[in-house]
Amino acid sequence: MNELQRWLGSSQILLKISCLLDFLYRMAPVLLLWLAVCLSGTWAVDRGNFKTCDQSAFCKRQRALKPGESPYRALLETMELTNTRLTLQLINDNNKVRLLLELYRLQGNITRVKINELKPLKPRYEVPDVLIREPPTEPLSLLSQDENGVVLSLGAESQRVIVSARPFRLDIMEGREVLMSLNSRGLLAFEHLRMRKDTFSYKVTSTVASVWDNIKRVFSSQADPEAEKKEEADPANQAEAAKEEEEKVEDVMWEETFKSHSDSKPNGPSAVSLDFSLPGVEHVYGIPEHADTLRLKTTDNGDPYRLYNLDVFQYELYNPMALYGAVPVMLAHNAQRTTGIFWLNAAETWVDISSNTAGKTVFGKMLDYVQGSSETPQTDVRWISESGIIDVFIMLGPTPNDVFSQYASLTGTQSFPPLASLGYHQCRWNYNDQEDVQSVDAGFDEHDIPYDFIWLDIEHTDGKRYFTWDPHKFATPKEMLQGLMDKKRKMVAIVDPHIKVDSNYKIHNEIRSRGFYIKNKDGGDYEGWCWPGSAGYPDFTRADMRAWWASMFAYDQYEGSMENLYTWNDMNEPSVFNGPEVTMHKDAMHGAWEHRDVHNLYGFYVQMATAEGLIQRSGGVERPFVLTRAFFAGSQRFGAVWTGDNAAEWDHLKISIPMCLSLGLVGISFCGADVGGFFKSPSTELLVRWYQTGAYQPFFRAHAHLDTPRREPWLFGPENTALIREAVRQRYTFMPYWYQQFYLAHRTGQPVMRPLWVEYPQDPATFALDDEFLIGRDLLVHPVTEEGARGVTAYLPGKDEVWFDIHTFQKHNGAQNLYIPVTMSSIPVFQRGGSIIPRKMRVRRSSSCMEHDPYTLYVALNPQRTAEGELYIDDGHTFNYEKKEFIHRRLSFANNVLSSVNLAPDAQFTTGSWIERIVILGASKPSKVTLKAADGQESQIEFEFDASMSVLTLRKPGMNSGADWTVTLQ
Repeated sequence: MNELQRWLGSSQILLKISCLLDFLYRMAPVLLLWLAVCLSGTWAVDRGNFKTCDQSAFCKRQRALKPGESPYRALLETMELTNTRLTLQLINDNNKVRLLLELYRLQGNITRVKINELKPLKPRYEVPDVLIREPPTEPLSLLSQDENGVVLSLGAESQRVIVSARPFRLDIMEGREVLMSLNSRGLLAFEHLRMRKDTFSYKVTSTVASVWDNIKRVFSSQADPEAEKKEEADPANQAEAAKEEEEKVEDVMWEETFKSHSDSKPNGPSAVSLDFSLPGVEHVYGIPEHADTLRLKTTDNGDPYRLYNLDVFQYELYNPMALYGAVPVMLAHNAQRTTGIFWLNAAETWVDISSNTAGKTVFGKMLDYVQGSSETPQTDVRWISESGIIDVFIMLGPTPNDVFSQYASLTGTQSFPPLASLGYHQCRWNYNDQEDVQSVDAGFDEHDIPYDFIWLDIEHTDGKRYFTWDPHKFATPKEMLQGLMDKKRKMVAIVDPHIKVDSNYKIHNEIRSRGFYIKNKDGGDYEGWCWPGSAGYPDFTRADMRAWWASMFAYDQYEGSMENLYTWNDMNEPSVFNGPEVTMHKDAMHGAWEHRDVHNLYGFYVQMATAEGLIQRSGGVERPFVLTRAFFAGSQRFGAVWTGDNAAEWDHLKISIPMCLSLGLVGISFCGADVGGFFKSPSTELLVRWYQTGAYQPFFRAHAHLDTPRREPWLFGPENTALIREAVRQRYTFMPYWYQQFYLAHRTGQPVMRPLWVEYPQDPATFALDDEFLIGRDLLVHPVTEEGARGVTAYLPGKDEVWFDIHTFQKHNGAQNLYIPVTMSSIPVFQRGGSIIPRKMRVRRSSSCMEHDPYTLYVALNPQRTAEGELYIDDGHTFNYEKKEFIHRRLSFANNVLSSVNLAPDAQFTTGSWIERIVILGASKPSKVTLKAADGQESQIEFEFDASMSVLTLRKPGMNSGADWTVTLQ
């Protein structure tokens, strides 16, 4: 066959392919509809769409390495120590590739370890924008050095780092105790960038190198006749030869297929891996997002935990599959110390966990103890990422709150949300039109159920073109928004990051003309299928693209928008229906970087740009509210997340607790799950229980799939409407407390919804609990998550502490498992003795309507008859609190005196709210109660005392919430 025939044959094939692609493009909407019908009919994840470790070449390759002798050696003669860092070269004795180790001591008891190639063929990706600043360093000092290693001081409390040379190993110690070891199992691996062996440039380079090696060999053998024999016998050279043989077989290092998709992998193998050993640790947490228990499980007999943002359709529970978000942060805890590991890498990552106590029964552990077994518990963790560098922050605690502060100092704290966003949100896919929205809004008033936000999903747009409205169903959006604003309510509309390819669509034309789309490997705009059909994907890793996107939220750009319209970013993993694993091809290009390098950052950047748009549209005055499905470390700075497409099943209700707890531990406090379940239809019992649970989780939104029956709260009969109403109203009475907890989270990095072990770190009974939780320090919630439950058993922590049932005011001692009989109206919630919680008991139709309403203080006394709490008030929606426009007061009760003291004397804010009632739990009956106001005037306060429950109620004391005052019981 001559060249012309070959060319004609290939051109005919290309023509057929072109026709097929044109047909598929025209049929895309039909195919998508068919896909949606199929999916909604199956209601289950197809695990075959998502890779296992064995199907992910780099994971399989790295996991095949066995613990043992590491090939890496520290070249101590290359060490350089300045006031801020240590640098040291490492060499792989198998292939002679050198790495550069950088070690930093950071402010706040953090150690940073970076490892990169000393001379990479091209730059390797280092994650930008996640750290809020370049972390400030503290001096390192050399304590000792010999041929085996070096010892460096970390300053406080005799902490030091020991760097061992052969094999390379790093140990962090405090006194004689090893806190953490790196590469102690010899699993450090760093696949250096290299040229592909079948390329012309490689052949030229290797030929020149071979010639030069031969010249050297001739001269060296003349000088030393034994040299040639020595070189042949050198184990390193033998290993290199074996390595070359292995790489000939490993074609998958340069190209990989999964199902029908091919990954060209132009840079070849580039994975990095490092192991960490945690002596004395049996409990590790974090690395969300997974639908699994709070305490992470060992992975020896299955896949590692995977961190790779994916659109997983109705995910399975209790397994390590990747979900929508990825935060590469793990916390380790025992009764003595809490530490953290932050692995700053945005590529696909797998985390292996093993433990020497895994699988041992309680009896087995007791037997070890009786027999005097000296084996110390230890957990070993191994991180494996596909590309990038090793950049790890070791947070040394020692307390849980120290670790939260350390992580917040690196990636920032939870954004301070508008008060209204802590209320109830009503959503479904989709409210049909403006009349439907108006009808649902009126239904809440008719049934006396408060809410703050109503939501619109993708069907509100003009043909899935975001930043637009359906011209028939939502013809006058401002009129609709104004109707909500008149009732002090708000709306959220969806804006997804896949952009319909349509030359009549302004957003698409702008992005294309500016060159802002992600490119495919051949340099054209990357296109994939999503809800609009064929779609382009803006490159949010570009600052100029993010700035343009933010500008699109301006009121004169986003037609029909008003100040009470907020935003929901869905599908931002990114979701690509016809892509590998329902996401983007890894060899797509973001400028100089492959998508594989940045994948887990995409949703982070989408939410960042959207939040910035909402801030800019108000001239920097108003706080944004943005919900995202995909996230990464640092996403807490931009808004809220939810746990994605769950199902109306009891196990999905249960799993919402550990999923949100895990997110809170790594900085993302504003978390919730779709109340009622997104897929399927809940029984009335499940729906009620879900409202009761959601009312005590940070983000409180009901949501449902397009194909499910309507489920507004009043559609299940008067009895269930009343139960749901009561749960939602309870949420609104606690709004001051929720808001105060988010203010503290914003200031400190502490989680709002937290596991019990955070507050009771020395109580092993709390370490694995994930069916109950704390809100702040002072509210303990044990939702009812079992079908047909007649009772629940709650663990009340704290030896010498007491807890009060918030409904009955009954007192219970701490450090006990308490059986609580429940009915359908029961929500087991307890207030900690020793706390003061402000509430607003006059529930209105939205939180904004309650702004000036009075407070009731619930004072729960501990056995020492003391209590303390705080009261925080600002305007609820602007950034003026940053200008010291707020009230922040310390409330304390001791020696029969309750007082309010200003915690921020330099702050200025006034409120019309006053204190209308004080309820003291665990009190004694006084003879009289006296109020002393800020001006020194004294007055008597009426009171009632319930002797059976030891509850003292002070009625209408009447002082302003922002004033100084004392109340004395005599």
